[in-house]
Amino acid sequence: MAGPSRGGEAEVTASPAVSWARLALDAPDGLAVVSADGRFVQLNPAGVRLCGRPEQELIGAEAPFALAQDDEAEPLGLFDDGSTEHVTTWCPEPGVRREFAYRAQRLPTDPSLTVVSFRDVTDERQRWRRIAAIARTAAKFARECSLPALLDALASEVMKADELAGVQILTLDEAGRHLRIMGAAGFTHLPDFFDRLLTCQRRGAALRMLDALRTGRPVVVPNRWEEIQTNPGWDPLRSYLSELKWDAFASIPLKIRGTPAGVINVFFAPGQAVTKRRLEFLRAMAEQAAIAVDHATLLQRERDAARREERQRIARDLHDSIVQQVFSISMLAKSMEVLGSRGGAVPSEQVRRIADEVGTLSQTVLADLRAMVHELRPRSAAELDGLEEAVRALVDSTANRTGLNFVVDIGPGLERVRGELAEDVYRIVSEAVHNVVKHAEAENVTIRMRLHGERLRASVIDDGRWCGTIGRNDDSCEIQAGYGLRAMRERAERWGGTVTIRPEEGRGTVVRLTVPLPPVSPAVAAGFPLSDRILDRRTGDWAVLDTQERAS
Repeated sequence: MAGPSRGGEAEVTASPAVSWARLALDAPDGLAVVSADGRFVQLNPAGVRLCGRPEQELIGAEAPFALAQDDEAEPLGLFDDGSTEHVTTWCPEPGVRREFAYRAQRLPTDPSLTVVSFRDVTDERQRWRRIAAIARTAAKFARECSLPALLDALASEVMKADELAGVQILTLDEAGRHLRIMGAAGFTHLPDFFDRLLTCQRRGAALRMLDALRTGRPVVVPNRWEEIQTNPGWDPLRSYLSELKWDAFASIPLKIRGTPAGVINVFFAPGQAVTKRRLEFLRAMAEQAAIAVDHATLLQRERDAARREERQRIARDLHDSIVQQVFSISMLAKSMEVLGSRGGAVPSEQVRRIADEVGTLSQTVLADLRAMVHELRPRSAAELDGLEEAVRALVDSTANRTGLNFVVDIGPGLERVRGELAEDVYRIVSEAVHNVVKHAEAENVTIRMRLHGERLRASVIDDGRWCGTIGRNDDSCEIQAGYGLRAMRERAERWGGTVTIRPEEGRGTVVRLTVPLPPVSPAVAAGFPLSDRILDRRTGDWAVLDTQERAS
């Protein structure tokens, strides 16, 4: 079938079944003639090279192409018909996988045969798969799912993009001493994996991922599975590691601000080469994992700080009001006990006076407890009762607890402030009132809330001592120190607003909040509730969520 040709290459000549004088000897793409039963009849030299096997093995072998039998026949040319390419997989030998893009047309002189033009797109498809994996992982990260779910998804993306045997993502605990599996793909869950791993280490097995952690550089181990099979130290984990067919191993460190915080362990399928491009992709995915771990760690620290601050505030409020009031009730009850132990008649006036004091204190304790419950669910209060009622409940509780005199001046239209915006406004006012109680040594507090056009303006003014930032040339100053004050500023900035604190004329402090309101759009007027609007932080505009978006 083949004879000598130019340059010493084999020249493919026409078979008896095909009148093919010369099959595009110098064509850069592969060309093949395929029989009706899907087997190779002829290939040009480029096609033989692409298939990676000797020509004599290919002729008569099953071709990987799905032939379009209903395509119209056309004279052989350069396939300039603009038809869409299909993609197929070809495995010239075990562990080697290539992807061909191809187009097929029937041979005009013999409709039982099909001519196929094909090219190798393995690298191109691999790049697209890796880019798509990074994009999908970033999208999942943006949705802020839980860290284990995110790392499981990332491990799955890595495995699918490079068609690996398995992937593990391990992170260090907060103390930086122990590793834990936070994401995996390919392997089944093994509850005592780390116990077995430590047993392997004690038996002399080398844990190469520890080298990646220690040096901060990727570690690649060819023929790792062969080594594990022959090393008795790996006996506790050999059955588990044999669940997958793999050969080489790589461990890529996760770095957070230059410090290793975990590793991605990659198990390569037999025959897969650990190329430079593949390692670059794994480093990119390791960066994605490190960002996710860092974000989750910082978020957890922030939540822990908020919980500590909230617990301290509740403890102070309980001690300053409810604990002291309950102590007073217990003392009055003790007085009743002493009067009753004397054996004689107890004057009714004394009993009535003590009972009145117990009743008054009990009502005060009950009001304080209700107000604290109200504060602990500010979102529900804002949504069900409205911002005004939430603020008035705060004022009643604080007045009962501290004896401060409050003036509350709230204008009309405040029902427009709902949902998360109402919660943040409430929290800012609550923190300002708390600071008055804690620092100002004031007697009177005024709270004003007004709508001015499309902006909400609120102020908390006391007549105590000025306790703002020192060392500024002007009277006004930005909120700076302290968790509570910083939280006030961040809540306002979330909605494009500002919080300032400055000394009041004469004596005291004024805290002012200004925040833009969401406009009443036609969509809202048509029935969308205010709580279904979101702020687009890129444009500063408010948008309405449609039904699908709200459901998600």
